Amino acid sequence: MAENLHKNVCDQSVFSKLYEKLAQGLSDIMYYKYGALLNPSDKVQDAFIKMWKNCEKVTPETAKAYLYTVTNNMMLNEVKHQKVILNYSKVKPKDYTNEDPEFILRKEQFLERYEKALSSLKPDQREAFILSKIEGKTHQEIADMIGVTRKVVGHRVYAAFALLSGQLEDFKLK
Repeated sequence: MAENLHKNVCDQSVFSKLYEKLAQGLSDIMYYKYGALLNPSDKVQDAFIKMWKNCEKVTPETAKAYLYTVTNNMMLNEVKHQKVILNYSKVKPKDYTNEDPEFILRKEQFLERYEKALSSLKPDQREAFILSKIEGKTHQEIADMIGVTRKVVGHRVYAAFALLSGQLEDFKLK
C-alpha cells in the first residue's frame, strides 16, 4: 500500500492539482442539480476558498467529499434564501404615508435643489463630499483611496459644504 506523502491540502501544488481535477466536475454536478440561476460555479469557488482556509483539517483523500458537502450546503442555503426573497416579494408594501402632501412636495423640491447643487461642485469636491458625508468614510480613508493627503480631503469636503450651504438655505449635516 502506497504511503501518502501529504497529510493535508495546505501545500500549494496539492491544492492546485485538486482544483484542476475537481472544480469543473463539481461545478457541473451543481449545475445539473440546481440550475444556473444559483451560480453553481461561484459556490464551487467559495468551497475551494473555504477548503484553503481549513486546509489543515482536510486530507487529499477527503477533499472531494469535503468540497461536495460544502458546495451542496451553500447551494441549499441559496435555495432557502431565494424562498425568503420570493415570500417577501409577495408582501405588498403599504401604499400610503402619514406625511402630509405639503411635506412630501417640499422634500422632493429640496432633493432636486440638492442634486443640482451637488452637480455644480467641482468633481474633486463632489467626490470627497460624497465619500465623506454620504458613504461615511473618514478623511484618512478617502485620502488613501484617491491619493492625496488628509488635509486636502478635509479642505475639499469643507469647501463643498460651504458651497452647498450657500446654495441651500436648509442644508445641515450631522
